[in-house]
Amino acid sequence: MPVAAPADKRFRRAHVAPARRTRFFAFSWRNAWRAAVLLALILYAGYRLTLLVLSAEALTITRINVSGNSRLSRGEVVALLDGLRGTNMVTVDLEAWRQKLLSSPWVADAAIRRVLPGMVAVAISERQPMGIGRVGDDLYLIDDRGGIIDQFGPNYAEFDLPIIDGLAAPPRDNGPLIDDARAGLASRVLAALQTRPDLAKRISQIDVSDVRDAVLLLKGDTALVRVGNDQFAERLQSYLDLVPALRERIPAIDYVDLRFDERVYVRPQRK
Repeated sequence: MPVAAPADKRFRRAHVAPARRTRFFAFSWRNAWRAAVLLALILYAGYRLTLLVLSAEALTITRINVSGNSRLSRGEVVALLDGLRGTNMVTVDLEAWRQKLLSSPWVADAAIRRVLPGMVAVAISERQPMGIGRVGDDLYLIDDRGGIIDQFGPNYAEFDLPIIDGLAAPPRDNGPLIDDARAGLASRVLAALQTRPDLAKRISQIDVSDVRDAVLLLKGDTALVRVGNDQFAERLQSYLDLVPALRERIPAIDYVDLRFDERVYVRPQRK
């Protein structure tokens, strides 16, 4: 016999809505055509804008401004940049042109920058000759690092620089012309003397055959002054302070050895 149970009013039937199906993008040839036309218009506009930029007169290099040059004339610098005029400032490879400037033996460093409208500014840093290196029968202009700038000749006659001997490297096939260690010693001597212009102008020759002992020869003095491998200016000054007294005792001096700071060794010339 069925029994009727009273309904519980607190009970509520859950109403669950069926999940909606995800609708995939419906392909339309019309939409694809519109997208293609829009893309083509964007590409064409970009192409025309690129042509406009590349052909703009303000972006075409017409002027080259040169600064920092002393030994090199402006014409020589511009000649190294032959072909730069007429190129586009946006697309030009300035580093490649900078490397062309560095190919000059006189250029230690260079910088090139764009300056609107239509100009590039070139700043040159030149190598400074500090001596004339004698290697075999040839003479070379030497910079403050002991490196060769150029072969010395009549076109450099205005330079009054000391002769540097002993720079030659041992002969080897395709080997360097100048020995690095000897060039380094010459560089240190030259750098030290540049701090004392009064001493630098008195130097006639420097010999760096022995990498541990630089030998100086002064103008108007036949004595060889051995100053070792450091304290060059100080030791040369001590020789100049002592030379009047030394000449009184030894009129004809072969060499003076100043490498031992507490003692000075003097060798007379042999008769």
